[in-house]
Amino acid sequence: NQNLPFCNLTVRTDGVHIDTMPTSSTSSTASASISSIKWSIDSISYGVQDLVYTRVFAMIVVKDEHIKNEHPFEVHAFVCDSRAMARRLTYALAASFQEYSRRVKEAEETNNNTIDSPLKRKFAIDLRTPEELQQTEHETEA
Repeated sequence: NQNLPFCNLTVRTDGVHIDTMPTSSTSSTASASISSIKWSIDSISYGVQDLVYTRVFAMIVVKDEHIKNEHPFEVHAFVCDSRAMARRLTYALAASFQEYSRRVKEAEETNNNTIDSPLKRKFAIDLRTPEELQQTEHETEA
């Protein structure tokens, strides 16, 4: 029994920016303020328009600080004004991913693959089950 807030979602080359707009039905000033959330492009794993509910745009964000956590991902879904808007968000995010990839390759070439590059990610998420991890502990490199 709660109304979802209206958001202004902007996709930029550096990431996704969301401004939650105040609703006219809220009377308290605390909930009427605009709040902002920003996710850098390197923390977004995936973004797509839903194939069934075509007005829905969804994306997966990797939570850096909780990599060791059982659930390092967040899924965010947005109901857009139109299916064309959801499609445009998907294309804009794809273009941002391409631009980020270009910047990473460029930085690797200029920095000769140094670890200090701010564009390099320093984590990997292992999706193997505990049983699979245990099996690999007993294997040796040949």
